[in-house]
Amino acid sequence: MKFVFFGAPGAGKGTMAARAAESFGLPHISTGEIFRAAMRAGTPLGLRVKAVIESGGLVSDELTVGLVRERLAEPDAAGGWLLDGFPRTMAQAEALAGFCPEDYVIDLEVSDAKVVERLSGRRMCRGCGRSFHIHLMPPAVAGVCDDCGGELYVRDDDAESAVRSRLENYYRQTAPLVDFYKRRGTLVAVDGEGRADEVWAVLRERMRGLIESGKA
Repeated sequence: MKFVFFGAPGAGKGTMAARAAESFGLPHISTGEIFRAAMRAGTPLGLRVKAVIESGGLVSDELTVGLVRERLAEPDAAGGWLLDGFPRTMAQAEALAGFCPEDYVIDLEVSDAKVVERLSGRRMCRGCGRSFHIHLMPPAVAGVCDDCGGELYVRDDDAESAVRSRLENYYRQTAPLVDFYKRRGTLVAVDGEGRADEVWAVLRERMRGLIESGKA
């Protein structure tokens, strides 16, 4: 079964996809992971991506689609996958539908206010990279990582002004895909407002039902 995890920044796509991968035995594939793996491997597409990123540019739809296509052709994805962070544009969505159509798109619905609360409250450790949240998952000591004692900081793209800018980009570039997937009949809306465990409990049952119906 092939799932796309969709939603605004901070909707919980990565968190829910990781839980689903563990629960259903499907590979969790994110664009960030694809880019890093291709660059490490030194593939022709990976080298092109590395050059773009190092120059401060944005990876084009053409390159992104090429890398995703390569990744989905690998053996572990033959039985299905969980895509996180792709597609983000109409061109990417249409390309995916052409070479490896999705079965379902999990649309995690979260309000703008909740997105701002989640992302602006996130803190990252400079030492080990662990993520905390000042409200949802605070460290034992404010500003200090529980694991390594490193300093916690706010990423530039998690500052409130940056979060609102990311939301504007999402509505302009990615949100139109909701109608695209509605027309394809693959969109499954899930309320993503609650705590992670609450959202996952609902999502797990929805996905289980979808997977079982697909086997019938």
